[in-house]
Amino acid sequence: MKKNILIKKLVKEIASNNLAIFAGAGLSVGAGYIDWKSLLREFAEEIDLDVDKEHDLVSLAQYYINEKGGIKSTVNELILNEFSQKAILTENHKILARLPIDTFWTTNYDPMLEKALEDSGKIVDVKHSTDHLSTSIRGRDAVVYKMHGDALDSNNAVLTKDDYEEYNLKRNEFFTALRGDLTTKKFLFLGFSFSDPNIDYILSRIRLSHGNNQSEHYCILRNVTQFPDEQQADFEYRERKQELFINDLRRFGIQTVSINEYEEITEILLEVEKIQKQKTIFISGAAEDYAPYSQQEVENFVSSLTQEILKLGYRVVTGFGLGIGSSVISGAVKYLLENRLKIDEDHLVLRPFPQNEEGRQLWTAYRKDMISYAGISIFLFGNKIDSEGKIVDSNGMREEFDISKTNDNTLLPVGGTGSISENLWESLLDNESSNQTIDINGLAPSITDLETIKNNILTILKGIKS
Repeated sequence: MKKNILIKKLVKEIASNNLAIFAGAGLSVGAGYIDWKSLLREFAEEIDLDVDKEHDLVSLAQYYINEKGGIKSTVNELILNEFSQKAILTENHKILARLPIDTFWTTNYDPMLEKALEDSGKIVDVKHSTDHLSTSIRGRDAVVYKMHGDALDSNNAVLTKDDYEEYNLKRNEFFTALRGDLTTKKFLFLGFSFSDPNIDYILSRIRLSHGNNQSEHYCILRNVTQFPDEQQADFEYRERKQELFINDLRRFGIQTVSINEYEEITEILLEVEKIQKQKTIFISGAAEDYAPYSQQEVENFVSSLTQEILKLGYRVVTGFGLGIGSSVISGAVKYLLENRLKIDEDHLVLRPFPQNEEGRQLWTAYRKDMISYAGISIFLFGNKIDSEGKIVDSNGMREEFDISKTNDNTLLPVGGTGSISENLWESLLDNESSNQTIDINGLAPSITDLETIKNNILTILKGIKS
């Protein structure tokens, strides 16, 4: 599968709330954690084996336990020490956490997925034992299924042949839950080698049950590269073996995108996020003085514009800007109630600014977080009263414009509404270094009829959507 096709499919499944992530060890290696071979290298040496010559690492772990008389404490201690330590979140973890994905599966013991999700402000329900499967955290945003256990509960981690052979008895509920998700959702496998016996077992059962009607899933695999001093024949052999492996994955409905460098995974995820964010619009506005319009005219304009934006299928983010934010909210609520839709963050994201002194110190960070949801930023009016009682341009809107520009948002300053929006329109038009390709002449300061302005904004948004 080509990368651009994968991106389109991922965007489509995210929009349908139908995408799940399966994270393997490869996703966490970039964060500083070791992979399975590195984990078992010392144990292999202790029993006179070379981990680089071993492919069945589950058996290798079992051999070590056998040599220790069945005592697993050394392995448990290693898992605890290696995977409970703090590590730096990778860009891939951060992007996945920002995307509206609510189902994550992993065979990893580390806490990276849940940490990334929590850092993005989400409520995370982590399930690493069967006891967790029967309860749910109220108001959760995402579930992380750690089917092989957690580093902090290393005594129950799945690693050896004994653990795999007993999985049906001790952790069978994870089989049932994963089989259900694999049947109903589309999975993106990242950093996963498909050598895990449990995944092979589940995929086989689904294939036998559903045949050609099984769900389509996706994975990203790096092409094999030639080792230093490796014979050309040996390299070509490994290339052929990978080709056969990719073809075999199709039996399970798994389509593969091949990449040359791991950085391409980040590029794919960033493109998915960019397209996904284009469905969310940040409305920046502030007005103390509504001239040359009346306050009622402006409120009706903003409310109607918001309703039409939602009607196009966009989501709206607002920070409750003075004189504008209330009209955004009233328009959104009116539309959602009339169309019997839930008033939730699938349609409207509200981020009212904290007004105490401590909260004011955090406004820049607050703006960055709020704007991070959106891929399009609309700027309306933009004035306030200063300490001397004079009407001045809104410096907060200027900061929101700069943040939006840094985030590579599509910028739509509505010059016809005056104040700082007019200045922003002029600066954007004069900026030769701007990468923006959207025609904003329909938002020029010379166009002052509010109904015309609204229609011109909607025309631009329809063009972006198509």
